[in-house]
Amino acid sequence: MTGSGLLRTTGPGQVGYAQLSMVDPAGWRATGVAWAGLVGLAERRSAELVAGAAQLRSHWSGRAAATAEVRLSELRGELVTLAPAAIEVDQVLAEFAARVAAARARLAAAVELAATTGVLIDRRGRTSPDPVRLPAGRADQAVAAVAAGVRDALDLAAAADREAAGRLDRLSAAAESGWATRPPPGRPAAHTDPALVGLWWRGLTPTERRWLVAYEPELVARLDGIPVADRDQANRLLLGERRAELRERWGQLLGRVPRGPAELAGLRAVDAALTGLDALAARLASAEWPRAYLLGLDVAGEGRAVVALGNPDRAAGTVTYVPGMTAGLDGATDELGRAARVLSRCAELAPGQETAAVLWLDYDAPDFLHEAARDGQARAAGEPLHRFQEGLRATHDGPPARQTVLGHSYGSLVVGAAARDHGLAADALVFVGSPGVGVAHASELGVPPEQVWASTAPDDVIRLTRPPGELARQAVLGASPLVTVGELLAGDRDERWFGRDPTASAFGGRTFPSGRYGHTGYWDPANPALDGMARVVLGR
Repeated sequence: MTGSGLLRTTGPGQVGYAQLSMVDPAGWRATGVAWAGLVGLAERRSAELVAGAAQLRSHWSGRAAATAEVRLSELRGELVTLAPAAIEVDQVLAEFAARVAAARARLAAAVELAATTGVLIDRRGRTSPDPVRLPAGRADQAVAAVAAGVRDALDLAAAADREAAGRLDRLSAAAESGWATRPPPGRPAAHTDPALVGLWWRGLTPTERRWLVAYEPELVARLDGIPVADRDQANRLLLGERRAELRERWGQLLGRVPRGPAELAGLRAVDAALTGLDALAARLASAEWPRAYLLGLDVAGEGRAVVALGNPDRAAGTVTYVPGMTAGLDGATDELGRAARVLSRCAELAPGQETAAVLWLDYDAPDFLHEAARDGQARAAGEPLHRFQEGLRATHDGPPARQTVLGHSYGSLVVGAAARDHGLAADALVFVGSPGVGVAHASELGVPPEQVWASTAPDDVIRLTRPPGELARQAVLGASPLVTVGELLAGDRDERWFGRDPTASAFGGRTFPSGRYGHTGYWDPANPALDGMARVVLGR
């Protein structure tokens, strides 16, 4: 396809009004999913070659056998390197489809503006005043505004077409010249500064990067500072192994008899994690918009996952969502749904703007109330969250994106502790349903106080949490860490478990309203809090 684009253009580097009006981005998304489906086929064929080679060794020897084994090894190598390439095609087509969809949204906005101002648009996208509706004195300004909107949409579509075609051309050329040759020298140590990781990655050749993704996916999958697309490829290649690990653990627990309460609880936890991982895998394989990028996966314990909706490296704005108590792999898709609703509201408020959302579930969230009443797990999560946000800054293409970090419930303490102890690469922080964020004032979080936002529903049970001193006293007495309404009214309403309520005026931040939707209803489509979160992400 060298030299050609994905869209039928009207001239070199040009996309026509009629073509953009009629193109269906979903078709390109579906084509990408079909390419990604080749990964499973390549893995199965690779396993068959390994088994076949082992069988040959047991029944065949000599020069011909050695030659055959070398050839089988070469074929397996080609299959191994085909898998990340198929994922890359899916990424290219998904991102192309997303940008075309954004261009169509901008075009729709221009058409709507034309309809409301009395401007006519012909089939070629040319604009003119409607002599019946548009007075001569206002014609030039109105026509210019509509023409600029149409031109902006067509330019975005043309740029997306050129970029996608170029990426696919380079991928095709790499396939012809050979996917991989030999491993590159040097490897960053774990927890290396993401900026240094990014510098190392950019210093590699495309062939060396593909080699690392194909043959050392564990390294690429975990390093903050490696671009989102490459980490997604590596983590998807590891997905089958991770599911196999969970199934093996489940089988081991299932085979033990007799089972006590602890073993039964462990069996249920692994079963729930496996169900959650299966659901996450289904979301990763679907053609649902936006495309999901797998940036981290760990099946130890209750499991962890980092998943982006849309590519943060290309987005104008990204929100990183940190969930709270009981969050684990078993509920990852539900938590991802919350991130998706923020993203959807952003699209409604700003049609045509590319925004991404990340579910950051890379910490051990508390499971029980007595665990959530301590800040140890939040403090332990601070440094990994700091590194992740630094990685997003290091890998972003073009001008810096607006980065927002959103914490819910105990997740708000995670965000606050990370900002307080390590600093966060964030332009805004958002806390919903917060038990306190570990500081007494917004100025202690390292971002301008006017970019620290919070909301608590009127009926959120978090309002009933005791302040730290009272919590300690109740713990000694063995009582509940929740207060009665009478005790709440008699005490300091601004104090929570982990400092001052971030919605209190004395905290020094800003607030947005929430309806009466309880502790987990901030993402309800009818709740004004969802609109508030989206506006912060967009910087409005």
